[in-house]
Amino acid sequence: MPVNRREFLAASAAVVIGASAAKAVEAPKFQLGLVTYNVAKDWDLATLLKNCKAAGVAAVECRTTHKHGVEPSLGRTKRIDVRKQFADAGVAFWGCGSTCEFHAADRAVVTKNVEDCKQFLELVKDLGGKGVKVRPNGVAKGQTVEQACVQIGQALQRCGTAAADLGLEIWVEVHGSVTQVPKNMRAIMDVCNHPAVGICWNSNPTDLVDKSIAEGFDLLSKFIKSCHINDLGNDKKGTYPYRDLFTRLRGIGYDRYTLNEVGTPVAADKGIDVLTDYKKLWTELSMG
Repeated sequence: MPVNRREFLAASAAVVIGASAAKAVEAPKFQLGLVTYNVAKDWDLATLLKNCKAAGVAAVECRTTHKHGVEPSLGRTKRIDVRKQFADAGVAFWGCGSTCEFHAADRAVVTKNVEDCKQFLELVKDLGGKGVKVRPNGVAKGQTVEQACVQIGQALQRCGTAAADLGLEIWVEVHGSVTQVPKNMRAIMDVCNHPAVGICWNSNPTDLVDKSIAEGFDLLSKFIKSCHINDLGNDKKGTYPYRDLFTRLRGIGYDRYTLNEVGTPVAADKGIDVLTDYKKLWTELSMG
């Protein structure tokens, strides 16, 4: 049947509107993960993987000292077993959350932390993960902020070289008094200047300037290799703009994980319900 011009334009408009609507609800490229700190700190590995699989949590960062037991002290046979458990559960082992930090005034302490980081890197390599989370944790007594940023950045170069040799990454958590301020973290990253070293966005109150993360995000976005998120309910209270964060992550093409790091431990038998509820809210906020 012939189609007149008016019908053609109406049909074309419908297609455009339909395509726009589809684009508006397109799922983000990034997925939801979990840091065992602190929701899952008391779950053994089997429970951790069972709960994540049931709730649709895609990946786990195993923070050191927790009950899962994923530590550099694991022997070769146990490492093979842990890797298999993750694979069988269909949950990605994202990496290790270490407490390695590089701000101490004593250089021997800094060197020890670099060597500890290398041990975590070897573990992550064996388990098939992507990287190791490290952190600055403030400024040593007697140092200026500028001196601390240089010291931390130079130590991170050494960690980055070790990571690159294994095909891995270092994620510097935006963390610590003073050092978590985005402009100071940017100074650390500029000193480091290593392609294997990026940041772990940490969703801190200090990200906000006039209730917006725009300034800090612009300073750090090109370094983002991992991301921690916290109580998503805060978005509705207006205390942290997670919807805006997710929109900005979409805008830079971030295709990794945003990892739940809510600070309150959860009983293992409540884990599936808590993670499922969290994912529902995460889905709502991340869809734009």
